[in-house]
Formats: sequence, structure tokens, C-alpha cells
Amino acid sequence: QVLLVESGGGLVQAGGSLRLSCAASGRTFSSYAMGWFRQAPGKEREFVAAISWSGGKTSYADSVKGRFTISRDNAKNMVYLQMNSLKPEDTAVYYCAQNSEWRIATTSDDYDYWGQGTQVTVSS
Repeated sequence: QVLLVESGGGLVQAGGSLRLSCAASGRTFSSYAMGWFRQAPGKEREFVAAISWSGGKTSYADSVKGRFTISRDNAKNMVYLQMNSLKPEDTAVYYCAQNSEWRIATTSDDYDYWGQGTQVTVSS
């Protein structure tokens, strides 16, 4: 059974930074692509960023490109999301997800395991 546990969320002022972490266990972490999604109140879950199994390829939503950076440490079974220049519209619950294969995917249907989420609130 795969377990994904996010941490690092919190309250930050606009323009600030946060680093989300996701600890994975349960299957060979380095074999699978990873992603971050978010869901704001009253909105559907949306793609934020994804990273391939090796970390060699990444993909970002246009809304976060240039501000957010996804990375992974396969030795530690960890994936991270560095969020800079945060905006109030970044407020959401952020979810870590593990893909069903090694390639990057940007749709939630391609991910078969999800964390419980961590709240990020950006005040104006």
C-alpha cells in the first residue's frame, strides 16, 4: 500500500515563499513520476507541477511557471514543491500524487495514489 504524506503548508503573506514536502512509501519510489495538484474552495482540483521518475523532466501549469519549482530526492523517497512569489490566488489545499508510470502526466486520472493534502493560505 502506497502512503503519501504532505507537509509544509501554512499561512504566508503575498510575495512570500513556502516549501511543500511529500514523503512516499510503499513501492519503488524512483520508478514513478510524481505530481502536485491543488484544490481551492468551490473549484475543481487542478494540476500544478509534475516530475519524471529521474527528475530529468518537469512540467508546470502556466499559472505557476517561473514561481514554483518541483524536485525530488529518490534516495529519500521525497518530492518537493518550492513556491515563491506567492499570490492570494495560490490559496488551496495542495496534494501530492504518484503516477501509475514513469512518465510525466498532467491529468489527475493518470495518478493512482494521493496524499491527504496540506493547506496553503496566502494573505493579501
